[in-house]
Amino acid sequence: MPELHSVSVNGIELNVAVAGSGPAVLLLHGFPHTWEVWMDVMADLSDRYQVIAPDLRGFGASGRAATGYDAESLADDAAALLTALGVSSAAVVGIDAGTPPAFLLALRRPDRVRRLVVMESLLGRLPGAEDFLTAGPPWWFGFHAVPDLAETVLEGREADYVDWFLRAGTLGDGVRPPLRDAFTRAYTGRQALRCAFSYYRALPQSAAQIEQAVAAARLTVPTMAVGAHPVGAALERQLRPIADDLTGHLVEDCGHIIPLHRPQALLALLRPFLEAGRGGPTATTS
Repeated sequence: MPELHSVSVNGIELNVAVAGSGPAVLLLHGFPHTWEVWMDVMADLSDRYQVIAPDLRGFGASGRAATGYDAESLADDAAALLTALGVSSAAVVGIDAGTPPAFLLALRRPDRVRRLVVMESLLGRLPGAEDFLTAGPPWWFGFHAVPDLAETVLEGREADYVDWFLRAGTLGDGVRPPLRDAFTRAYTGRQALRCAFSYYRALPQSAAQIEQAVAAARLTVPTMAVGAHPVGAALERQLRPIADDLTGHLVEDCGHIIPLHRPQALLALLRPFLEAGRGGPTATTS
């Protein structure tokens, strides 16, 4: 099992799971997950890598910050976490809400990111996702974005709501009960919900940050975009015009929560991609 640590980062305490040793791999989760969405991935990779999986600010057991749910702030948290752990560079893997900060970190700080893997998310308003957005964004984006509404409606009903996303994200299969219960606990209570929905309320700000960053630089870090259902190849299409070294893959018969629904298929892509970037310094020398 990974070891859990509380790490002070940018004025908050992040709950961080760490396992293994070797070159660092930083894993950034999405909604409605915690670091535990990576359990199967960590178990496999930790024999060759130091795998670091935080609860993002406000999520899980991390501090309930009042602000800082935009992509740039979350990227700053990730960079500060690496520094706090003595890690100079890492391969960074993000899914869902973890993808925009992983992308911004790689774009703005390529010295800190050896390789980038992004999954099942969109990068703001960048071109390429028009087909996916033909009918508009998913319904919950608008629901979550209205201040104070979703947490008021859902308080006391968190288990059913979280379970809907877990089932939808695994094409109806659901996740094993201990993980389902852990995710439900993490999103129970008004403050937990408020923090989770703050990510959605910051999406316009995040989109502007992404547009500004793309206007100023290209993505030079070797990058892999992995899609499943429902995002598919939309993320790869967004990245294609701005990335120097991009590969794309679709995981067949797989829902949105790739690390839990098809972990072995994901690992079959991750292992060779990470191995190609293995080596080099991982710890600071100061």
